[in-house]
Amino acid sequence: MDFSGKVVLVTGGSRGIGRAICQQFAQRGAQVVVHYNRNRTAAEETAASLAGSNHLITQANMASPAELEQLVAEVVEKYGRIDILVNNAGIYEEHPLAEVTFTAWQAAWQQTLAVNLVGVANLTYLVGQQMIKQGYGRIVNVSSRGAFRGEPVAPAYGASKAGLNAMSQSLAKYLAPHNVFVGVVAPGFVETEMAAEHLAGEAGDAIRGQSPLNRVATPDEVAYPVLFLAAEGTQFLTGAIIDVNGASYLRT
Repeated sequence: MDFSGKVVLVTGGSRGIGRAICQQFAQRGAQVVVHYNRNRTAAEETAASLAGSNHLITQANMASPAELEQLVAEVVEKYGRIDILVNNAGIYEEHPLAEVTFTAWQAAWQQTLAVNLVGVANLTYLVGQQMIKQGYGRIVNVSSRGAFRGEPVAPAYGASKAGLNAMSQSLAKYLAPHNVFVGVVAPGFVETEMAAEHLAGEAGDAIRGQSPLNRVATPDEVAYPVLFLAAEGTQFLTGAIIDVNGASYLRT
């Protein structure tokens, strides 16, 4: 788990799980690129909390291929390489079928897939090209328990994460001969701002009760297996999906 000299790009690095991932990589010697979309202040707070120096903050809309191209160009210009990509950025928007208009339904699907799946695919293509040239790379994608158990009021989110899992495993097969390895971490509920509303009140008690630990994960508990998959010695785990849900959802 020593990442000294490695350049790590973390999308959605300004808050929550992304911030914890950035912090843990920096603590282990990495040069960290903190990506954000809108919240520059939060990204700056993340960067200020990182151990070491020579880190970078960069902005891009995951749904914009042109902005992603610029992001990768900026990182390569500064560091000359990208060793590790963590695709953590994502959005969640509820759109229960019986309660939204057809227009709202289409918009939710289009935006969710554009960010959570197509955007990740585009960034992975751009970084993957760089990693192939280098002859080295690690890609870790942050998925969700919802890819397996379903998301009744946010089906686009569940579908986007299921697609992310399938894409990750396809690319694990394709990229392995290039010394580029792909892994996935699939958390359940995590103590983040995104989940705060769901974790409040009686609903929160029910969610925490899904796990025999009677709680949800902390961001650090999700970040650690991300680093594990990016570390040397885990190459033969390429294509693996690690569940981080406190036994709230078990699959075989």
